[in-house]
Amino acid sequence: MATFISVPLKKSSEVDLVKPLSKFVTATYPQGEEQAEYLRAVDELNKLRKSALGRPLDKHESSLEILLRYYDQLCAIEPKFPFPELCLTFTWKDAFDKGSLFGGSVKLALASVGYEKTCVLFNVGALASQIASEQNLDNDEGLKTAAKFYQLASGAFAHIKDTVLSALNREPTMDISPETVGTLSQIMLSQAQEVFVLKATADKMKDAIVAKLANQAADYYGDAFKQCQYKENLPKEVLPVLAAKHCMMQATAELHQSALANQKKKFGEEIARLQHATELVKTAASRYDEYVNVKDLSDKISRALTAAKKDNDFIYHDRVPEVKDLEHIGKASLVKATAVQTPLSQKFTDLFEKMVPMAVQQSVSAANSRKADTVNRLIGSMREATNLCNGVLASLNLPAALEDLTGDAVPQSILEKSRAIVQQGGLQSIEQLIKDLPELLQRNREILDESLKMLDDEETTDNELRAKFNQRWNRTPSGDLYKPLRAEGNNFRNILDKAVQADQVVRERYTAHCEMIALLCKPENELSAAIPSANPAKTLQGSEVVNVLRAQLAQLDEVKREREVLEGEVKSVTFDMTTKFLTALAQDGAINEEVMTASELETRYGSHTQRVQQNLRRQEELLSQIQVSHQEFSALKQSNSEANNREEVLKKLASAHDSYIEISSNIKEGTKFYNDLTEILLKFQNKCSDIVFARKTERDELLKELQQSIAREPSAPSFNVPSYQSNTPAPASGGPTPAPRTVFTPQQPQAKPQPPARPPPPAITPQAASTAAPVSTPVAPSSTNPPPVAPPTGPSQAQGPPYPTYQGYPGYYQMPVAYNPYAYGQFNMPYMPYQAQGQAGYPGGPPAQQPYPYPQQPPQQQPYYPQQ
Repeated sequence: MATFISVPLKKSSEVDLVKPLSKFVTATYPQGEEQAEYLRAVDELNKLRKSALGRPLDKHESSLEILLRYYDQLCAIEPKFPFPELCLTFTWKDAFDKGSLFGGSVKLALASVGYEKTCVLFNVGALASQIASEQNLDNDEGLKTAAKFYQLASGAFAHIKDTVLSALNREPTMDISPETVGTLSQIMLSQAQEVFVLKATADKMKDAIVAKLANQAADYYGDAFKQCQYKENLPKEVLPVLAAKHCMMQATAELHQSALANQKKKFGEEIARLQHATELVKTAASRYDEYVNVKDLSDKISRALTAAKKDNDFIYHDRVPEVKDLEHIGKASLVKATAVQTPLSQKFTDLFEKMVPMAVQQSVSAANSRKADTVNRLIGSMREATNLCNGVLASLNLPAALEDLTGDAVPQSILEKSRAIVQQGGLQSIEQLIKDLPELLQRNREILDESLKMLDDEETTDNELRAKFNQRWNRTPSGDLYKPLRAEGNNFRNILDKAVQADQVVRERYTAHCEMIALLCKPENELSAAIPSANPAKTLQGSEVVNVLRAQLAQLDEVKREREVLEGEVKSVTFDMTTKFLTALAQDGAINEEVMTASELETRYGSHTQRVQQNLRRQEELLSQIQVSHQEFSALKQSNSEANNREEVLKKLASAHDSYIEISSNIKEGTKFYNDLTEILLKFQNKCSDIVFARKTERDELLKELQQSIAREPSAPSFNVPSYQSNTPAPASGGPTPAPRTVFTPQQPQAKPQPPARPPPPAITPQAASTAAPVSTPVAPSSTNPPPVAPPTGPSQAQGPPYPTYQGYPGYYQMPVAYNPYAYGQFNMPYMPYQAQGQAGYPGGPPAQQPYPYPQQPPQQQPYYPQQ
């Protein structure tokens, strides 16, 4: 007989952790030793789940250790992986639901690692209760182990009670509902207290202590019984066991308190307590003997009561008080639910120890974004200054104007620009890059459109099913779930639209400078022929203005080189905020990323920002000086139309070179942007595909559960079957009436009372007896059944109902094997009047005047059965 209650384990469906977790690792961490280590850890985690949940567990501490390690690992990785985005769906069955033939067992599937943790912790409590129930309570070690595991189980269930609603964000199954796990926690605590009562008894502690321990155990069992009264999902034997244990612990407390009363010479109180204990034990034995064994306790109390009464009757003659007048027994609790504090396992080692939590990862990502903004701002300001400088010099035709003092040769700076363009591929390379841009753009648009279409299709299906099932369709609406993804998709679309506008600007600029770029790509002789020649009026070689202008241009070149060095230094600055974020998270429980990153950026880039600003101010001063010097230089030069045409062409060539460099850089950046965006959009598409697949799986599970629940629902309200339909079908109108016969009912209904005894059969008149066939003589075979028996002429007596339905009804007997009221005529079987032992036979019918195919109902004026 079961004296301790243990909880069954929940069962889980198989889940593949490798694919989604590995996808996140490969997408987040670059290839290398770190990524390979995390991928191996993912495989180990998947194996650990299979060991903990994918096989039957022995009722042993080693099996519990596996569950504890898996729970600890779930707690460790929960902040390190974006589980809501991974769409990992965990399916668990109700531990107490046995299912039905058509409906199956109740189960719940959720894409929540909190749900997985809750169910695993439930199994920790369940297995701990099973291990405790298997202990040998006859030795001290078994008692200590049982008490430890009952308290662990109580703590696990209590933790679920406090956290399940916040972990699931929806209604849980009945087994992990706060009410159920709260009751289980109280039951486990009661059993732990009972174990301490057994240990105190075995250690022969003072009766006062044992009485208080037992009274506290009875109190715990009473609370558990009250909580359990309305829990229909718990096993049916739980309630009687709790009630019996309450009585037994209270009786134990009274037994030991009676011994204390004996020691204090309160013999009347001793007898009163023993009598009360006897009543409690009798109650447990009479009502719950099927579930608990109270014989040993009952015998001990009986012996003590007999001895106490004997002594009191012959020696002490102490008055026996009423039970209500007795002093209340004190209470002493030695148990406490074990608090759930990770790690639960002493052997736990985090498989992902080096992986930082998601909060830190997100903070690092935000810090890197701020760092990139700072770097781009500094580099962008320097490049903008360089473009401004080149534009000003091109408009002044410098340094070409200083090199072109002869008026007929190609300036050296123009030749260098021409060679630079040719080395970079000339027009062909830039035209090919421009030609590839629309294809890259179209590819990204198709990926984005396909991703959003998957979301649209699933959301449409979800809305249709929601409209069909109304409140039964109780999962999160797809429209609400997809809001972050749609916002991300709209952001990508805006980025693509801006990229299209940038592409158009680059094309327009290329079109404006295409002719001059093509001219720079030609050989030197063709380039020289295309540039107009001009004979200067006087020679400016060695002029002070020319020397000053050249010196200023040299200083400007130095400023530009300084910017190049400074740009390299800005790009080379590296720092990692991970350690600081981890420290902040450990100390404060939160990360103020913005403040911490701003402080670090100021420290790292403060000096560079000052140097960039100084460089830009120095360039601005030099450009102002160059413009003044160029005005003096232009005044010294002899101006004519040929010279002006030549200078204009040289300006366009210089500007074409600068535009080529900028356009080529822009297009390469655009190409890289589209290729990088393709990878990002493919990840976005995989994310959409994963969540749509998870939603489809969840939808199929929910549809299956709805179909099963609909199948279990009654199609119409319950109603009582009419009595005339309860045994035999009514005969068709105008058809023959079956012969009266008894009906065998396999199981006697419990609610119906026994009917009165059947009276003897009516007396038979001599006339009827002479016409009736003898009982011992069978009726001659005939093709038709005999007619109904005629009623007696004397006063009728009740014969009982024609269709008795009570097993054991007086006058009811099982049918002979050959009995078949419809087979007499077909098989020419003789009609054998059946006579029960100790009962007179029924009178036979008169000779048949006309055969009937089946027995007919007699006229209503003469009832078929004698009436009272």
